[in-house]
Amino acid sequence: MVTDPIGDFIVRLTNAGAVKKANVSVPFSNFKMAIAEKLKDAGFVKAVDKKGKKVKKTIDVSLKYDESGVHVIRGVKRVSKPGRRLYRGVNEIVSVRYGHGSLILSTPRGILTDKEARKEKVGGEALFEIW
Repeated sequence: MVTDPIGDFIVRLTNAGAVKKANVSVPFSNFKMAIAEKLKDAGFVKAVDKKGKKVKKTIDVSLKYDESGVHVIRGVKRVSKPGRRLYRGVNEIVSVRYGHGSLILSTPRGILTDKEARKEKVGGEALFEIW
């Protein structure tokens, strides 16, 4: 049983990229689907697709590689964990890796990147940093 489904999701993405897999399949949840869509919009994954019906639903994530075959996701850092939730106000949200990465936040307006949260002037739970 997984106690941290978001941590499991991002570790699966990084591990699959390290061994040059084309796709990753993870168990479905609306929260993970929203995060996967946001990663697609930010340019860290190529495509996101929902497969299966009812209990056997999964999310198929197509990984993205650059021209030289290196995985686009260089690293991930989990910020808020199940044992210690960390929230950031709009004034505390700073750019990740001098703008080369993104901070994914869970806000009252849904899942947002750090740039979108600053633009909409909203804070929330800082889920993870990705670069």
